[in-house]
Amino acid sequence: MNGWHDLGGMHGFGPILSDSECDEFVFQTKSEARVFALTVAVEYLDKWNLDESRYAIEDQHPVDYLKNTYYENWLIGLERLMIEKGLITDNELESGAMDAGATPNEFAPLHVNEVERYIYEGGTTQLPIKPSPQFEIGDMVSVANINSIGHTRLPRYVRGKRGLVQEHHSAHVLPDQNALGNRMGEHLYSVYFTASEIWGETNELDFGVCVDLWESYLEVV
Repeated sequence: MNGWHDLGGMHGFGPILSDSECDEFVFQTKSEARVFALTVAVEYLDKWNLDESRYAIEDQHPVDYLKNTYYENWLIGLERLMIEKGLITDNELESGAMDAGATPNEFAPLHVNEVERYIYEGGTTQLPIKPSPQFEIGDMVSVANINSIGHTRLPRYVRGKRGLVQEHHSAHVLPDQNALGNRMGEHLYSVYFTASEIWGETNELDFGVCVDLWESYLEVV
């Protein structure tokens, strides 16, 4: 979707600091740590996938999305999915207590000794498919001008631009369909774009950008 989460190439948000330039704590407040822990614990139940989670966060009014902190947006997405998947009700969210007569959900919990492995390893997005890749390393490709109303990993600033295929990563789960609950694979490529291709010949930036793009995002030049 063309939402406010897709900020690449937009002006007015200041420079992006490197890790060496940032002197910040992992969590700014205790509540951020709680949101992170709650998200990890609930997502371990495997009731939705990563792309469904991303879309639940993205699908907000732009004003709300931009005024919220990073972890406030996480919490909004988590609450939405927990209600949609039947883990809690609207009333339970508002009251903080289980509805009268409700039966507790019984799931195997994430044990403390499994947390680090779960966070750092996660699950694979590789998904073998039969079709051969349409593009090879060294091919020039054009990015399709797709304006999806749902979740996508195709950033606006490369749509309609030409780039060079630098790497083929085999087939991975296509986020656009995964966000709808449809697990299907597509070939994934790293595509290199020059700064002048993206921002015009008048720019003074002598560098390029690599973007990982799925096959359906690309067209033959």
